[in-house]
This record gives sequence, structure tokens and C-alpha cells, in this order.
Amino acid sequence: MIHSLFLINAAGDIFLEKHWKSVVSRSVCDYFFEAQERASEAENVPPVIPTPHHYLLSVYRHKIFFVAVIQSEVPPLFVIEFLHRVVDTFQDYFGVCSEVMIKDNVVVVYEVLEEMLDNGFPLATESNILKELIKPPTILRTVVNTITGSTNVGDQLPTGQLSVVPWRRTGVKYTNNEAYFDVIEEIDAIIDKSGSTITAEIQGVIDACVKLTGMPDLTLSFMNPRLLDDVSFHPCVRFKRWESERILSFIPPDGNFRLLSYHVSAQNLVAIPVYVKHNISFRDSSSLGRFEITVGPKQTMGKTVEGVIVTSQMPKGVLNMTLTPSQGTHVFDPVTKLLSWDVGKINPQKLPSLKGSMSLQAGSSKPDENPTINLQFKIQQLAISGLKVNRLDMYGEKYKPFKGIKYMTKAGKFQVRT
Repeated sequence: MIHSLFLINAAGDIFLEKHWKSVVSRSVCDYFFEAQERASEAENVPPVIPTPHHYLLSVYRHKIFFVAVIQSEVPPLFVIEFLHRVVDTFQDYFGVCSEVMIKDNVVVVYEVLEEMLDNGFPLATESNILKELIKPPTILRTVVNTITGSTNVGDQLPTGQLSVVPWRRTGVKYTNNEAYFDVIEEIDAIIDKSGSTITAEIQGVIDACVKLTGMPDLTLSFMNPRLLDDVSFHPCVRFKRWESERILSFIPPDGNFRLLSYHVSAQNLVAIPVYVKHNISFRDSSSLGRFEITVGPKQTMGKTVEGVIVTSQMPKGVLNMTLTPSQGTHVFDPVTKLLSWDVGKINPQKLPSLKGSMSLQAGSSKPDENPTINLQFKIQQLAISGLKVNRLDMYGEKYKPFKGIKYMTKAGKFQVRT
């Protein structure tokens, strides 16, 4: 299974290593550094790198590479999912998962990693169980530990570890009982220059924050569950009930957790919420070029598109750009040739536009291809796939909880070709 874990920062320094079976030399990471050099961006490093004696599996999150070293054939997604769980656990423990925070809490990090894997095999990966085994660091606890020489390790085994619902501890009590669900969808799309959709798909998740007393049993039903394909559930969901009735039935973990993630890839179900009108032209003989783009909403069910940021990697021949935005601010970096326009909210009555000219190198030929435009945006209270929660019911407890559901759509990799 997993032999070792290396944490590598953006500068390429290994700032933490943990070994479970035998100590694997740091030199194994040289293969990873070679792959990193070949990749143009950090996200493009291959997740699986074979070496003569090991496989290196990595995820890149919060500007840190988490690199696992394995010696035998293992399902790669199993290891990658575990690495994501490690990152989520650190985030849950320390608030943020950063190099500084990991170094500041290095003892707790090693204690948590020791519990998460046993001789290289996943053991306790549920946040509730880990927090009972290893207490999260607080200023008071750190001071007491420094004075008394004690550690954050709990005195007794977690109550949930031995039960049929290991993700939930027993004896949970709250004065305010509440359950919140966030339906968050990311739309990945490539639009061609005429405005037609080349590819479009939606990656969706339902994140939950459940703070309920006792041992509640929840059911969540959807208006249109048939939309969901390629669904991945939290272990608490009863899969048989989903298969037969398309209803989510589960005893929830205590606190924050991801209930399910799903994928909508049918082209006819993916609505494109924004459009871009563009006119980018380079003349053969002239050292000037024309640049015009306008961004507008479409198929947003009347909801506001906000947090819009437009970026475009201009050709190498572009020396400078003289542009005037109708709203927001823009920056063009003459070194990296990256244009960034922070639009903000889109007002449908007065569409934001960015117009002006480009200065090209004298005597240089016209660029081979036009730049692509990348978009970021957010739409509150809208799930672009049309997914809607019908109702949430609770059984097994007498009190009435407060329930809330929120929808959000945001851009993943959203690219418009010109």
C-alpha cells in the first residue's frame, strides 16, 4: 500500500515526509521534479508517475504537492482519494492547509497521519473519529502541553470506531439543531468562435453542515434525480435505497462533510450561463491590432452573474494594449502577455465591454492564432443543471431542526475560442 508521503512546496522543497513501512529515500522525488519541469503549470503534472521501483501518485492543492510513494500495483484513484482526504483533514484541523500551518503544527500532523494509515493501509479517515483520537490544536491546549509535556492524543478510543456508524460519535448534543446543504456546481465548457458549444459538462457536489442532537436519520429527495449520473456518495448513504427509489437516506456525520459528488455530461442538459461577443483582429502589414469583447448573461433564470473575471493569454508579438473598460478594472502584463479584466457584476441593461487597440512588434508577422478567453464567474441561488431539492425529512428524534438549502453555480475551466 502507501509506503511514504512527501509534501513539496511551490519552490520544489520537501518540507515534510512521513514513512509508514520502510524509509524511502528522498531521491525518489527526483522523478517527480523532472515531470514538474516538463509540465507548463503545476496542475499539469501527471497524477501517476512510474519509476523503476516505485509509483509516485500526487495531488496539487493549496500550492502544495502531496506525493505518495507506493511499491506495488494499487488502484490509483484509491490513493488519490486518500490524499484528498488528508488535505481535507488538515483543513478541518487547522482552518487552512498551508505550508506555514503544517510546520507550526508538525506534531499534530504526524499524529494524525499515524492514525489515518496503519502500516500503509487506510484506518481512520473520518474527521469525527480523528478528532476524538487526536484533539485539534488550540492556543490553550498548546500552552498546557508545553508546560506539562502532554500530547493531543485522546485518553480513550472514539465511541464511533466500534459502532455500525463509524462516521458519527455517540452522545452528540446541541442547543440549536440545524442542517444546511450547499448544492455547488462547476461548469466546464469550451465555446468556439461562432458561439457554439464544443464541450460542456457540470461537476456538482452537495456539501453538508449538520449539527443535530442524538442519532437522527435523514432522507433527502430531489425533484429531478434522473439528472444525476456518475454519482459518488459518502459512506453514510444507503445505496440500495438510492438505486430503488432515488432517495438519499442516511445517518449523517457530525459537522461538515461532502454528501455526494456528481457529474452531468449530457450536452442537452448543460445550459451555458454567459456569452462573449469578441472581435480580435491583427492586420498583416500594420503594427496595430483591434481588441473588443463584451460579456453578457444567458440562461441564468433571471439570477445575477457576479464575480466575473476575464483573462486572456495574448500572443508573444503583442507589446502593449490600450484598452477602455465600460466597467471594472483591467491589467495587461507586458512580460507574461496576460490580460486580466475584473468585471464584477453583469448588469443585463448595460453589458460590460472592453475595447481598444494592441501594439505589435514592428516587422513581425501576424500571429498564427487568436488568443483564447478564459472566464470565471459565480451565480448565487442557481444550480445550472436544474437540480432541485424537493424535501428533507428527519426520523428517529423528536425535535424539529432548522433546515436550509443553498445553490451556487461557478465556472470551472470555461474557455471561449476566438
